[in-house]
Amino acid sequence: DTASPRRRPRGAWPKPHPGTPSIMGLSLSSSLRIGLLSAAAGTAAGFSFGAAAASGVRRTASTGLRPASLAAQSSAAAVSFKDAGLCKKLDVPADLLEKVDVFIFDCDGVIWKGDSLIDKVPAVLAMLRAAGKKVFFVTNNSTKSRKGYLGKFKSLGLEETQPEEIFSSSFAAAAYLEQTKFKESGKKVYIIGEVGIEEELDMIGVPWIGGGSDAGKKIALKSGYALPHDSDVGAVIVGFDREINYHKIQYAQLCINENPGCEFIATNLDAVTHLTDAQEWAGNGAMAGAIKGCTGREPTLVGKPSPLMIDYMVEKFGIERGRICMVGDRLDTDILFGQNNGLLSCLTLSGVTTEEKLLSPENEIKPDFYVDSIADFL
Repeated sequence: DTASPRRRPRGAWPKPHPGTPSIMGLSLSSSLRIGLLSAAAGTAAGFSFGAAAASGVRRTASTGLRPASLAAQSSAAAVSFKDAGLCKKLDVPADLLEKVDVFIFDCDGVIWKGDSLIDKVPAVLAMLRAAGKKVFFVTNNSTKSRKGYLGKFKSLGLEETQPEEIFSSSFAAAAYLEQTKFKESGKKVYIIGEVGIEEELDMIGVPWIGGGSDAGKKIALKSGYALPHDSDVGAVIVGFDREINYHKIQYAQLCINENPGCEFIATNLDAVTHLTDAQEWAGNGAMAGAIKGCTGREPTLVGKPSPLMIDYMVEKFGIERGRICMVGDRLDTDILFGQNNGLLSCLTLSGVTTEEKLLSPENEIKPDFYVDSIADFL
């Protein structure tokens, strides 16, 4: 059967049907929309405080200069740091903690680097839980499934972490296929990626090929040779893959370019990632970029800053967006994810973003707060 799977028009989203399979017991909302997102943060307008406000006085016709009330100053000059194009470093933890009921943490560069836990993370998480805050972990790293990530949390001593608190981009890819009824098409998925994607697709019963089984494969280029590919592949999922090779790239481009209706899905487009705590390593942006380059296609993005995971969480747990804070180390994924989805945001400098980059005039993505690390929450 080479018929292409039913596909949604660009910008549209299929409505859920009775009996829709679900992940973790929730039928995903039809309001979830995934696509490549552009930066929502524009250049903030300039502003200035008047001389009277700056000096704490104001002039009246009858009495001349007199101290301005705090309320009057607030109403006249109520400009947030972010709206003014500035960034506020968190000096008083209560300034953030009192506004937030739910904290969503990125993992790489925030909770750990490679296999090393960042200083004071256990104490911060214990403090937040003791204060009645909900805690979730959302990572663009697709190399592990939720089950695999739970094992990593436990191995690092974060024993209080629960499976339902963890959301990975491998899970998001499976959720996307489930929501779009991919299984009903009778097609299969070709995976560039690691075991995380494989395990998540197994959980929803979607057949796949590639992944780890194509590691080490080589193509013997000779006259007249054409690499055969499966015409029943209806989607190619590209996630971080430490064993990517030319065979995988060629197989993926054949599926996308030659199989009618085959979709190109990327778990994330991160430029770099933390494989060790010693340096940054090329991320999935390199893998997805290779496929984009040979197909001319833009991928459907399912990880941050796509809204799929936050929409899922809001519906499943009934939480209010305005009381959620996204904490991450990347401006173009974590902070943009927060801004595009109506959340507060806090950038931590313990990962890939430097203070110099954050405060540079060229940066238009401004968090509500920033910290050296989440140890500053204490």
